[in-house]
Amino acid sequence: MNLLDRIQRHDVKVGVVGLGYVGLPLVLGFVSEGFDSLGFDIDPRKISSLNEGKSYIRHIQTEAVAEALNSRHFEATTDFSRLKEVDCILVCVPTPLSKYREPDISYIVNTTENIAKYLQAGQLVVLESSTFLGTTEEVMRPILERSGLKCHRDFFLAFSPEREDPNNAKYSTRSIPKVVGANDPKSLELAKTLYDQIIVKTVPVSSSQAAEATKLLENIFRSVNIALVNEIKMILDRMDIDVWEVIQAAATKPFGFMPFYPGPGLGGHCIPIDPFYLTWKAREFEINTKFIELAGEVNTFMPYFVVSKLTDGLNNHQKSLKGSKILIMGMSYKKDIDDLRESPSLKLMEILESKGAHVDYNDPYIPSLPETRRYKFQRTSVALTPENLRKYDALLISTNHSCYNWEEILPEVSLVVDTRNSVKNAEKFGDKIIKA
Repeated sequence: MNLLDRIQRHDVKVGVVGLGYVGLPLVLGFVSEGFDSLGFDIDPRKISSLNEGKSYIRHIQTEAVAEALNSRHFEATTDFSRLKEVDCILVCVPTPLSKYREPDISYIVNTTENIAKYLQAGQLVVLESSTFLGTTEEVMRPILERSGLKCHRDFFLAFSPEREDPNNAKYSTRSIPKVVGANDPKSLELAKTLYDQIIVKTVPVSSSQAAEATKLLENIFRSVNIALVNEIKMILDRMDIDVWEVIQAAATKPFGFMPFYPGPGLGGHCIPIDPFYLTWKAREFEINTKFIELAGEVNTFMPYFVVSKLTDGLNNHQKSLKGSKILIMGMSYKKDIDDLRESPSLKLMEILESKGAHVDYNDPYIPSLPETRRYKFQRTSVALTPENLRKYDALLISTNHSCYNWEEILPEVSLVVDTRNSVKNAEKFGDKIIKA
């Protein structure tokens, strides 16, 4: 029986490399459909947690992991030699930017080299990580072919970009249509058929490059529009006009307008990063991406704008930023999740400390700040007791977690800088609330 028939019969073993916010829900989706699945990760703590039936991601319930483990269809491992056991290998590893905002695909390269060591004839390899155009065919394929096997003949290769939105109650991995692209009809058919088994709808495109471009376009669209409202926010702020009121009014138009919302900067793995992947690749073709780079400049500037608003607010209270005690509310990049990737809160903390402020934070989902590629803050979340709150010269709302009770918090503080329009009826608090 060939691989296509076995996929349709759910008689293949699926391996997912990288068990983070993308890989873990993906492998659980295959398990729920009865596929034998093997999860790979280099972090032994994640593997240990999963093999004990526990989740380490807040919005993925431990019960879901325990159910997968009890089904006997799932196991997690750090042993990449076990790639030989699987029929389909899905790669979901990070693709960050370097300190110079250039693509860092070292995780893809290292993972591909590991796969090449154990690549078997007939296996399907699919990359899901966001990356620049050509990565699948120009980077992964040559590495995999070092095995002596020929791509699209002896093994199959495709690209299918992840479309995760952590903690989105409306859309999950399985309910979001999935784009699939490959540079060979057989590879495309196999990849599409595999995802057809767990995804509500698959959207095939003509090549892996087209699929890679689709992912970049999706997030560049968001980046550019967020930059637009961020720029408008700064203009309207100078004119003493509430940008949130303007957006709400504009959104009543039933056509030709889609609301985007300003914030303290961009966070998450995709929107702050993907535009620079296309910008970098475009240089190879001697094309300047002025529009995309301008959006990046605007969004990168937003933490500095927020700090300037905080400085003005402290000045109005006869205080300087240097020496002031600041409490950042929310460290994750979006509300109600425990994801710190590219969070603007980290940048805000860095800027404030560089200017001499004493900075603490509260985030119920992040009890302590882990070391990241860029930041090494060593501190834990401060409890929101009245006594603690009264110690701070200002609260900076960076992430508007639903659990924050502003009616209880606000009476205990003298100044709040709100970057998310979190505090409703802010006018009743007078000059205590500054929108930024």
